[in-house]
Amino acid sequence: MRKPILIAITGGTGSGKSTVAKAIYNNFKKESISIIMQDSYYKDQSDMTIEERTKTNYDHPHAFDTDLLIAHINELASGHPIDIPIYDFTIHNRKKETLREEPKDIIIVEGILILDDQKLRDLFDIKIYVDTDADIRILRRLTRDIRERGRTVDSVIDQYLAVVRPMHLQFTEPTKRYADLIIPEGGKNQVAIDILVATIKQHLSHGKEESK
Repeated sequence: MRKPILIAITGGTGSGKSTVAKAIYNNFKKESISIIMQDSYYKDQSDMTIEERTKTNYDHPHAFDTDLLIAHINELASGHPIDIPIYDFTIHNRKKETLREEPKDIIIVEGILILDDQKLRDLFDIKIYVDTDADIRILRRLTRDIRERGRTVDSVIDQYLAVVRPMHLQFTEPTKRYADLIIPEGGKNQVAIDILVATIKQHLSHGKEESK
């Protein structure tokens, strides 16, 4: 089995990372591409009370089990399946169930701090930063957290001002310098999506030639 193409898609909260990932995904056969979310790799917090879990800084690198994510990416790259944790944001902890992921030709890993850790960053063949204005990002996060994570408006705003914004400026924004491609306007930037898809197809064709 040839080595898969590993793609990192990062950017601030609500920047449109998932939209870009899905736009790429839709250009390939489903059996040849997968998307892995960094959010699935928040650390297990079973040893903490629910009150303690709510105080965790989920926008800090220490909140993620990066070693497990690196191990899983290496397993997939070696042709082995993995069991991805399932994180429940309503209880701020992992579920007991996991999600089996099989090796694919293209593996997209998406998250706010994908390029922060050098060991993780060095695994990727293509690194993308989705760059979107802060006012748009907070509105998207507000809508998502209320609809999908059972949050109140006040709690989302308070968290954004106290934690999310300063963590973005300290950890996420600086990783822009590691990106091979910076995409303004996220998934609405069709020119950038087309360039990415063409680049990935080129990588695939080179991989086939090298494996002959």
